[in-house]
Amino acid sequence: MDPTVAITGATSGIGRAVAEAFVEAGAFVAVSGRDGDAVDRTVAELNGDGEGAAGEAWGERVDVRDEFDLERFFQRAAREGGPIDVVLANAAVFHGGPGESPTDEVSYADYDDTMRTNARGAFATIGEAVPHLADDARVIVPSGSVAHESKAGMGAYAVSKAAAEAVARGFAADLDATVGVVDPGLVATDLTGMERARDPESVAPLFVWAATEAPAEELNGERLGLREWKSATR
Repeated sequence: MDPTVAITGATSGIGRAVAEAFVEAGAFVAVSGRDGDAVDRTVAELNGDGEGAAGEAWGERVDVRDEFDLERFFQRAAREGGPIDVVLANAAVFHGGPGESPTDEVSYADYDDTMRTNARGAFATIGEAVPHLADDARVIVPSGSVAHESKAGMGAYAVSKAAAEAVARGFAADLDATVGVVDPGLVATDLTGMERARDPESVAPLFVWAATEAPAEELNGERLGLREWKSATR
């Protein structure tokens, strides 16, 4: 049976690339994002007007800062595609941009919104998905080295990613589902603004592998990245 996959922050960057990879692999993919028009465009593009797509995309506007949005999203995604096999808690914000947000200059408003989106949003995403998870479901929280290494100008984003990783570890300890962190390294997205980093499409297979093939015991409560993926698939 083809998997049902739910992705937050799926209209651009890593989320969009992973959604496309799963649709091409035959999955039912529930995509979401804050911009409803962008969600509609993404669904239409992924489905390709019904031509050539092995799987199917469905979407809904969701703001991960609102747990009721997430509750409705997972209810409807499960109704449309069945129990959810994979959750990618991908939605995130970065106020100011990489290297340009010294921690001592971050406003309280930006700090609060970053934490509410990136950390609390991951908590709410996983929590609202739980009632709809399939047996042997996997939940993935994207992260990066900023979560555990000091880097100048990363501000509240680094703090939020460390918190999001802690959220993943907490759920991994308490759920039957496999919950882990995937670090794709530096990726060129609107969020990072890094033009010379990897394309999102180049790391999408890493996320598909982590969600479907990586040993559950190596993902659960742990962090997997490019090294583990390349070692396992070469």
